[in-house]
Amino acid sequence: MGGLLFGFDTSVINGAVNSIQSTFSMGSAAVGITVAITLIGCAIGAWFAGQLADVWGRKPVMVLAASLFVISSIGSAYAFAVWELMSWRIIGGLAIGIASVIAPTYIGEMAPARIRGGLSSLQQLAITLGIFLALLSDAGLERAAGGAGNQLWWGMDAWRWMLLVGVIPAVVYGLLSLTIPESPHFLIRKGRNQDALAVIRRVTAPTDPEGRLKEIAESLENERRSTYRDLRGPALGLQPILWIGIGMAAFQEHVGINAIFYYSTTLWESVGFSQQDSSTTSVITATINVVLTFVAIFFVYKVGRKRLLLVGSVGMFVGLIAAAISFSQATGSGTSLSLPAPGGRSP
Repeated sequence: MGGLLFGFDTSVINGAVNSIQSTFSMGSAAVGITVAITLIGCAIGAWFAGQLADVWGRKPVMVLAASLFVISSIGSAYAFAVWELMSWRIIGGLAIGIASVIAPTYIGEMAPARIRGGLSSLQQLAITLGIFLALLSDAGLERAAGGAGNQLWWGMDAWRWMLLVGVIPAVVYGLLSLTIPESPHFLIRKGRNQDALAVIRRVTAPTDPEGRLKEIAESLENERRSTYRDLRGPALGLQPILWIGIGMAAFQEHVGINAIFYYSTTLWESVGFSQQDSSTTSVITATINVVLTFVAIFFVYKVGRKRLLLVGSVGMFVGLIAAAISFSQATGSGTSLSLPAPGGRSP
């Protein structure tokens, strides 16, 4: 649910962008800031989530993230001004940042070693499912109202419902967070070894729970001894492999996929698609994203991570070139768009 909310809340604004712009009479720059400002909150949330989880525990921080998701969804749906909408989206970003750190951390600490890798992959699958559900709900609400800017229920425009619907998965996330046990790592860190042992016996069920308890305690001790000095190297102060990892993560965000997740409906409309067809195309894109995540999970152990990464990079290159060529063939925009006819005939 943490991963699902990550994907849902980052992408749910996709179908609402144009209507938000017209509702608040915003310029292009203001629209871009409104969409992107969530990521500022996300960075802040990710920065302090780990420290907060070490002080409060994993469960309370998950409940905090769920509460912030609910507050952000309600506030964004009822926003009366641009600055207020931006404020609520920053709060939503805090929740996304917290969830993006705590969910995989909890999985890593709770899951038995033999299934830990698979569950970590499911976190990524949950993110793609969240993106799919966000775009699907946007499309459904837009169709029900006959347009994202039209009134739907209780006098609220459809775009406001698009943002409000995020309350549902957020509440589910919060309720489920209350039912799970606290992480043994946190309990041991706080000196609650007997409570940690009870969790290990009940959840991970190893053949040697006392040995597992000792293993966790030793790992925490090694963690305290580690410092950033261990990462230092000759390449601008860090080990070269770390810069490669950082670069891969950065370039993955720069390939343009976020523009699709945030603005695909707007992009398709700009080259002549109707609003409904734009929403449908966005859902198709998200569906392909989910399907290929299953493919990656299935082949990651059979083919290897490096080979999958190379294949994915080639696929992104080809896809981006094809998209650029396709968009370059259009002249005009919206309903005044014209495209070259096949075989050079007049359109």
